[in-house]
Amino acid sequence: MSESGFAGLKDLQDCLIRNSVNPKILKIKIQTILTGLLVRNPENPENQDADNINKRKINMTIDEITYKINGCAMKVHNTLGNGFQEVIYQRCLAIELQRAGLGFVREEEQDIFYDGIQVGTRRADFIVNNQIVVELKAVIDLEPVHLAQAKNYLVAYNKPIGLLINFGSTSLQLKKVFHPKMKNQ
Repeated sequence: MSESGFAGLKDLQDCLIRNSVNPKILKIKIQTILTGLLVRNPENPENQDADNINKRKINMTIDEITYKINGCAMKVHNTLGNGFQEVIYQRCLAIELQRAGLGFVREEEQDIFYDGIQVGTRRADFIVNNQIVVELKAVIDLEPVHLAQAKNYLVAYNKPIGLLINFGSTSLQLKKVFHPKMKNQ
């Protein structure tokens, strides 16, 4: 047995079945875990699927990535509708991004500087494929301050593109924002 107490996924599966876990839910959970492991462990030479997933990520254009993110957000909004707190949409979007095979980091902390002096930190909701900042809102309508915040995150994280997504409106609101100094690149 390994440090986790299971010799492998088969032992885990048998244990969960013995403890009355629904086999369909179990299959989905195991697939989700495996997908996460594949994405998180690209250096694993024994796993060609991980290499293929990560090559696809590298070869995707920013437009292809934003298209996938938009699709994931639409699925979440169509399923839940509006009216939930932002954190609920964030958790659901994380599930959909993972299912779509996109790499992401949630709430990565970034230092904020003023005149070369660190004055605080900020956290964007997602950094997807290390290229796109995704900021979520759950408000009735997006306001200029939300757009300014998304643009500031692009500068702070030094990323070219951002998506501002509002789940709080009856219709999903999506805004694509550009880093002011990288816009023409």
